[in-house]
Amino acid sequence: MGRKRFWFCAQSVPGFWVVFSAIASLTMAVQAFTGTYGINYGRIADNIPSPDEVVSLLKAAKIKNVRIYDADHKVLNAFSGTGLELVIGLPNGFLKEMSSSEERAMNWVKENVQAFLPQTHICGIAIGNEVLGGGDLELWGALLGATKNIYKAVKKLNLDGVVQITTAHSQAVFSNSFPPSSCIFRENVVQYMEPLLEFFSEIGSPFCLNAYPFLAYMSDPENIDINYALFESTEGIFDPKTNLRYDNMLDAQIDAAYAALADAGYHKMEVIVTETGWASRGDENEAAATANNAKIFNYNLRKRLAKKKGTPFRPKNVLKAYIFATFNENLKPGPTSERNFGLFKADGTISYDIGFHGLQSSSSSSSYLSLKNHRARGLAGSLIFSLTVSVVTRLLLLR
Repeated sequence: MGRKRFWFCAQSVPGFWVVFSAIASLTMAVQAFTGTYGINYGRIADNIPSPDEVVSLLKAAKIKNVRIYDADHKVLNAFSGTGLELVIGLPNGFLKEMSSSEERAMNWVKENVQAFLPQTHICGIAIGNEVLGGGDLELWGALLGATKNIYKAVKKLNLDGVVQITTAHSQAVFSNSFPPSSCIFRENVVQYMEPLLEFFSEIGSPFCLNAYPFLAYMSDPENIDINYALFESTEGIFDPKTNLRYDNMLDAQIDAAYAALADAGYHKMEVIVTETGWASRGDENEAAATANNAKIFNYNLRKRLAKKKGTPFRPKNVLKAYIFATFNENLKPGPTSERNFGLFKADGTISYDIGFHGLQSSSSSSSYLSLKNHRARGLAGSLIFSLTVSVVTRLLLLR
């Protein structure tokens, strides 16, 4: 009740949102993640449910944290008034433009963030995705400038206490990641990573990591125990430098990132997993990509996150992760596995059972939504009628 009243007031009082944002930026750190479990809502497909249906699906699954890879206005409008926490993306193709112009960065933030607040809870902007370590060196040089210009725009609009600025890294930025304590940043990445980490440290942003035990296992199935990758019972590995034992690969991947950050001088920076998942189907050379393995991984991951605990190296930093992904995306390029990471199939039904329920059939959903709309209109009509009768009655009594 209190939260609903707050958002009503925020929309009703002129300038309230700007004032609140300014106060928030002075009194608290930006929190872009509620709880420990989130999901990536990718849309490289031509057969997945509409954004409105996706909202219903996520709310039914009680998944509050959502990441998208752009700032599509249809999605932002669909999330309006839902209470879901949304991190939007500035695609890699915009980095050079945003890096070269503060004005363009300001216009982008106004059009894609400010215009939708507070009704749509945009709590973060991801600047690019897996830029450092990737194949486009020009983007490496543009990442920091784009990040700073977007942040400057957010700050000038007094939204820096509401919207967190991040960028997600792949494991291609690391060197010597086994055992975890030996991990450092790759030599050719350091000159770009260090100023980025310094800036994120100044503004209180986490280190965002896309970590896939599936990909690590696929790269060396002869020497990696699949149970270790799937959170199943296993002897695990022992890190002789820290005397820590790891019973699952994801924890080891995260602690490798913590070790690299510590080596770079950032001992207190939090690591958040922005992508992790397991493919349910693959090509002939992707034998581990099965529905059963995907089910085991994602079910065990949910249990792991529900414990709200940290990793062996950073036990006080509660692990938070966004699962990849909501749907199987039929237009993604690459091997078959790339198109089969979804917890849900394109029609909204579950890919496998880990405790979530899929969408009803399209006809049932349409009937249900129509019934809801009909009831809403009926309720509104009843209220208007009641108010009208009340006003007329009072006027008659006053005569």
